[in-house]
Amino acid sequence: MSNTLRPYLTAVRSTLKAAMCLENFASQVVERHNKPEVEARSSKEVLLNPFVISRNEGESVLIEPSINSVRVSIKIKQANEIEKILVHKFTRFMMQRAEGFVILRRKAIEGYDISFLITNFHTEQMYKHKIVDFIIQFMEDVDKEISEMQLSLNARARIVAESYLSQWS
Repeated sequence: MSNTLRPYLTAVRSTLKAAMCLENFASQVVERHNKPEVEARSSKEVLLNPFVISRNEGESVLIEPSINSVRVSIKIKQANEIEKILVHKFTRFMMQRAEGFVILRRKAIEGYDISFLITNFHTEQMYKHKIVDFIIQFMEDVDKEISEMQLSLNARARIVAESYLSQWS
């Protein structure tokens, strides 16, 4: 992890740890229902203040806690048009396979690239610190993955251009 990324990820990690104090909370509106309050938004008193942690203008994390769920939305760095396309394709690929990741949402929050939804049931079945570690690891790896894809794309474009231009030499 680079030294510029470390404080950002440390802030996200500590905020997530604090927000993951979830408990089972039945709906106050519909009997025998237990929906994530951060999604349902049926009772204002069970929603907590959302946090936005920004590294820069194009890279931030939105953490929306409630009594029985936490929604984590991530905006991934996109410096140019190629990175925008790569991030869109990568996140779409991930979100289509959301069942395999359990906490990944199928659709991201407006303005963000990818979102996770953690409920009290997830924290009962899994270790809280492992969920936090997964999100932090995802944030580290997605940056590397996008950079590698961009390097690969540039290398392939160079090879195509060389073979195309070699026809006239």
